[in-house]
Amino acid sequence: MKFRIATAWHTLAVLLLLGGTAQASLGDRLPDFKDCVQVCKEANCGPDGTSIPFHRRLLLWDCPSECDYTCQHIVTAQRLARDPPYMQPIYQFHGKWPFYRFMGMQEPFSVIFSLFNYLAHDWGMSQLRDKIPASYPLRKYYLWFGYVGLASWTFSMIFHTRDFGLTEKLDYFAAGANVLYGLYYAPIRVFRLDRKEPRKQSLLRLWTGLCITLYTLHVLYLSLWSWDYTYNMAANVAVGVVANLLWSGFSYVQYQKIGRTWAVWPGLCVAWIILAMSLELLDFPPWKGKLPTAGYGAGAGAWKDKN
Repeated sequence: MKFRIATAWHTLAVLLLLGGTAQASLGDRLPDFKDCVQVCKEANCGPDGTSIPFHRRLLLWDCPSECDYTCQHIVTAQRLARDPPYMQPIYQFHGKWPFYRFMGMQEPFSVIFSLFNYLAHDWGMSQLRDKIPASYPLRKYYLWFGYVGLASWTFSMIFHTRDFGLTEKLDYFAAGANVLYGLYYAPIRVFRLDRKEPRKQSLLRLWTGLCITLYTLHVLYLSLWSWDYTYNMAANVAVGVVANLLWSGFSYVQYQKIGRTWAVWPGLCVAWIILAMSLELLDFPPWKGKLPTAGYGAGAGAWKDKN
């Protein structure tokens, strides 16, 4: 029964999001890994195969995925123990580094850091509701920024708990929406497009339509044409850099105008965000198979969001 449930879940994912097939990682093509998975399936995945703990079955672990996970770590341990050592002992499998799971969660530290970011966003939104009056014209944009952030970190928690095609796409699309909303909001605040002036209202409608169109095309390209990790990363970095440049310029102009220290705060936040982004771009093996580079970036982001 559990195999039929898992198969139906994967079929639903394919029907919902027609994503392209990602290229295999180097680890997937290792003969040792292929042989290990084959032997494991033959030994454990028959009618009288090894039972899977209930908490893992809840997260849709089945016998083939158990074999895949186990063999990743067997092969990685063998490569690390080789004498003389390999130049690159740790390989990625299925586009990801081999992590040690916890309670069925594939990347527990990433789940924890995503939760911290979620809580930081939720706390920030509560502060906005308490301290900024409803009459303030930019309040709704702040709150929507928070809602998009909450959605992004929710899907991040789901994806890092269990990596399927559907959870990966939802995580990437939500993260893209979060980054793009940052760019969408920046000129609204910098150039005060929220003001009830005919010209600014026209620019706001044009800018809103452009951002919606770009995001829709981005999702359609990844879903229907090519699930391209390089393009997705480049698109998010480009959008983030433009938004950060706008905030840096705005911070500098405000500081020159009023000479108050608090005016440089947006620029300092931008610098911190750039540092966090750079940690995620430096994709190296997780520390002791547990702490990923994305975890450092997410942790830094959570600190920034809380402060």
